Amino acid sequence: MRMTHVIAEGLVQGVCFRDYTRRQAFTLGLTGWVRNLRNGSVEAMLCGPTDKVAEMVRWLRQGPPHSRVDELLINEVAVEEQFTTFEIRY
Repeated sequence: MRMTHVIAEGLVQGVCFRDYTRRQAFTLGLTGWVRNLRNGSVEAMLCGPTDKVAEMVRWLRQGPPHSRVDELLINEVAVEEQFTTFEIRY
């Protein structure tokens, strides 16, 4: 099990980034969450098998249609919280 915290910077709000991220996470069988930040970036916590989290990180570097990811900040974190689904947080 791997838990990774990411922040996507660029054109990532107002382009359905959170919804696409949630859909991709479901497809990969990941749990966690995604939310907008006040500074215009998007933050997510990804939890799941190492290979699936790595695949999600690769997907986030590209981002969904109409988005532009200029930078992706990635931090591995200790697995302290267990998630049961992948949700959009507000």
